[in-house]
Amino acid sequence: MQNLNFFEEMKAHFQSKSGSYYYYTENGVFRYSNHWGRVANCRWKIQGIDQYKNQNYYVGYANWSDFYPLNSTDKVFYLEADYAEHKVSIKRIQHNSEEAHFLMTSELAHQRLKQIQSLFKEYKWARYFDEDIEVLRKLLVDQLIHTNKSLQQIKLEL
Repeated sequence: MQNLNFFEEMKAHFQSKSGSYYYYTENGVFRYSNHWGRVANCRWKIQGIDQYKNQNYYVGYANWSDFYPLNSTDKVFYLEADYAEHKVSIKRIQHNSEEAHFLMTSELAHQRLKQIQSLFKEYKWARYFDEDIEVLRKLLVDQLIHTNKSLQQIKLEL
Protein backbone atom coordinates (compact mmCIF):
# COMPACT_ATOMS: atom_id res chain seq x y z
CA MET A 1 0.00 0.00 0.00
CA GLN A 2 1.33 3.39 -0.96
CA ASN A 3 0.60 6.61 0.86
CA LEU A 4 -0.20 10.13 -0.27
CA ASN A 5 3.53 11.03 -0.31
CA PHE A 6 3.68 8.98 -3.50
CA PHE A 7 1.66 11.74 -5.20
CA GLU A 8 3.21 14.67 -3.35
CA GLU A 9 6.59 13.68 -4.76
CA MET A 10 5.16 13.19 -8.25
CA LYS A 11 2.79 16.20 -8.22
CA ALA A 12 -0.59 14.73 -9.15
CA HIS A 13 -1.96 15.99 -12.45
CA PHE A 14 -5.56 15.87 -11.31
CA GLN A 15 -7.61 15.60 -8.12
CA SER A 16 -11.26 14.54 -8.42
CA LYS A 17 -14.13 15.98 -6.39
CA SER A 18 -14.18 12.75 -4.36
CA GLY A 19 -10.50 13.08 -3.42
CA SER A 20 -8.82 10.67 -5.82
CA TYR A 21 -5.43 11.69 -7.23
CA TYR A 22 -4.25 10.91 -10.76
CA TYR A 23 -0.74 10.99 -12.20
CA TYR A 24 -0.39 10.52 -15.95
CA THR A 25 2.57 8.91 -17.66
CA GLU A 26 3.31 8.19 -21.29
CA ASN A 27 2.18 4.57 -20.85
CA GLY A 28 -0.68 4.90 -18.38
CA VAL A 29 -2.15 6.47 -15.26
CA PHE A 30 -1.59 6.02 -11.52
CA ARG A 31 -4.61 6.51 -9.26
CA TYR A 32 -4.61 7.01 -5.49
CA SER A 33 -8.08 6.45 -4.09
CA ASN A 34 -10.24 4.90 -1.38
CA HIS A 35 -12.98 3.75 -3.75
CA TRP A 36 -12.78 1.38 -6.69
CA GLY A 37 -15.25 -0.18 -9.07
CA ARG A 38 -17.51 2.05 -11.14
CA VAL A 39 -16.14 5.59 -11.15
CA ALA A 40 -17.80 8.06 -13.53
CA ASN A 41 -17.68 6.23 -16.87
CA CYS A 42 -14.79 3.92 -15.90
CA ARG A 43 -14.61 0.62 -14.09
CA TRP A 44 -11.52 0.30 -11.94
CA LYS A 45 -10.61 -3.13 -10.61
CA ILE A 46 -7.95 -3.18 -7.92
CA GLN A 47 -5.83 -6.35 -8.00
CA GLY A 48 -2.88 -7.74 -6.10
CA ILE A 49 -4.00 -6.75 -2.61
CA ASP A 50 -4.67 -9.75 -0.39
CA GLN A 51 -6.61 -7.94 2.33
CA TYR A 52 -8.43 -5.27 0.30
CA LYS A 53 -10.73 -3.12 2.40
CA ASN A 54 -13.15 -0.56 1.01
CA GLN A 55 -12.44 3.02 2.16
CA ASN A 56 -8.70 2.32 2.61
CA TYR A 57 -6.44 4.21 0.22
CA TYR A 58 -4.48 2.31 -2.42
CA VAL A 59 -2.45 3.21 -5.48
CA GLY A 60 -3.52 1.54 -8.70
CA TYR A 61 -2.07 1.67 -12.18
CA ALA A 62 -3.61 1.13 -15.62
CA ASN A 63 -2.01 1.22 -19.05
CA TRP A 64 -3.67 3.51 -21.57
CA SER A 65 -4.23 0.43 -23.72
CA ASP A 66 -6.43 -1.01 -20.92
CA PHE A 67 -9.02 1.73 -21.37
CA TYR A 68 -11.80 1.19 -23.86
CA PRO A 69 -15.19 2.76 -24.48
CA LEU A 70 -18.24 1.10 -22.97
CA ASN A 71 -21.51 1.05 -24.81
CA SER A 72 -24.64 -1.02 -24.50
CA THR A 73 -24.59 -2.62 -27.95
CA ASP A 74 -21.10 -4.03 -28.58
CA LYS A 75 -20.69 -7.71 -27.75
CA VAL A 76 -17.05 -7.66 -26.68
CA PHE A 77 -17.19 -9.33 -23.24
CA TYR A 78 -17.11 -12.93 -22.11
CA LEU A 79 -17.09 -14.72 -18.77
CA GLU A 80 -14.40 -16.95 -17.34
CA ALA A 81 -15.10 -19.23 -14.38
CA ASP A 82 -12.72 -20.77 -11.88
CA TYR A 83 -14.71 -23.71 -10.54
CA ALA A 84 -12.15 -24.68 -7.90
CA GLU A 85 -12.14 -21.19 -6.37
CA HIS A 86 -15.86 -20.53 -7.05
CA LYS A 87 -15.03 -17.29 -8.86
CA VAL A 88 -16.12 -15.75 -12.12
CA SER A 89 -14.74 -12.74 -13.96
CA ILE A 90 -15.63 -10.60 -16.94
CA LYS A 91 -13.03 -10.42 -19.70
CA ARG A 92 -12.87 -8.21 -22.75
CA ILE A 93 -12.05 -9.86 -26.06
CA GLN A 94 -8.58 -8.96 -27.27
CA HIS A 95 -8.15 -7.85 -30.88
CA ASN A 96 -5.44 -10.43 -31.54
CA SER A 97 -7.23 -13.32 -29.81
CA GLU A 98 -8.12 -16.35 -31.88
CA GLU A 99 -9.97 -18.09 -29.04
CA ALA A 100 -13.68 -18.58 -29.56
CA HIS A 101 -15.81 -17.12 -26.78
CA PHE A 102 -19.52 -16.54 -26.37
CA LEU A 103 -19.57 -12.75 -26.51
CA MET A 104 -22.00 -10.56 -24.58
CA THR A 105 -22.81 -6.92 -24.03
CA SER A 106 -21.54 -5.31 -20.83
CA GLU A 107 -25.04 -5.37 -19.36
CA LEU A 108 -25.57 -9.09 -20.01
CA ALA A 109 -22.07 -9.97 -18.79
CA HIS A 110 -22.68 -8.16 -15.48
CA GLN A 111 -26.12 -9.75 -15.10
CA ARG A 112 -24.64 -13.22 -15.67
CA LEU A 113 -21.73 -12.43 -13.34
CA LYS A 114 -24.17 -11.77 -10.49
CA GLN A 115 -26.16 -14.94 -11.26
CA ILE A 116 -23.03 -17.07 -11.28
CA GLN A 117 -21.71 -15.51 -8.08
CA SER A 118 -25.04 -16.39 -6.47
CA LEU A 119 -24.84 -19.98 -7.77
CA PHE A 120 -21.35 -20.29 -6.28
CA LYS A 121 -22.38 -18.79 -2.94
CA GLU A 122 -25.89 -20.19 -2.36
CA TYR A 123 -26.93 -23.81 -2.02
CA LYS A 124 -30.71 -23.79 -1.38
CA TRP A 125 -31.52 -23.75 -5.12
CA ALA A 126 -29.87 -27.18 -5.45
CA ARG A 127 -32.33 -28.92 -3.10
CA TYR A 128 -34.78 -29.33 -5.98
CA PHE A 129 -32.34 -31.38 -8.04
CA ASP A 130 -31.25 -34.96 -7.65
CA GLU A 131 -27.56 -34.33 -8.37
CA ASP A 132 -24.37 -33.29 -6.57
CA ILE A 133 -24.27 -29.49 -6.15
CA GLU A 134 -20.80 -29.14 -7.70
CA VAL A 135 -21.93 -31.03 -10.81
CA LEU A 136 -25.04 -28.83 -11.00
CA ARG A 137 -23.02 -25.64 -10.56
CA LYS A 138 -20.70 -26.57 -13.39
CA LEU A 139 -23.61 -27.43 -15.71
CA LEU A 140 -25.45 -24.19 -14.94
CA VAL A 141 -22.39 -21.95 -15.07
CA ASP A 142 -21.18 -23.49 -18.34
CA GLN A 143 -24.56 -22.78 -19.92
CA LEU A 144 -24.65 -19.21 -18.59
CA ILE A 145 -21.16 -18.60 -19.98
CA HIS A 146 -21.72 -20.20 -23.39
CA THR A 147 -25.37 -19.59 -24.38
CA ASN A 148 -28.16 -17.04 -24.54
CA LYS A 149 -30.40 -19.24 -22.42
CA SER A 150 -31.81 -17.72 -19.25
CA LEU A 151 -31.00 -19.24 -15.87
CA GLN A 152 -34.64 -20.28 -15.51
CA GLN A 153 -34.60 -21.99 -18.91
CA ILE A 154 -31.36 -23.83 -18.07
CA LYS A 155 -32.77 -25.03 -14.73
CA LEU A 156 -35.96 -26.25 -16.43
CA GLU A 157 -33.92 -28.23 -18.94
CA LEU A 158 -32.11 -29.96 -16.08
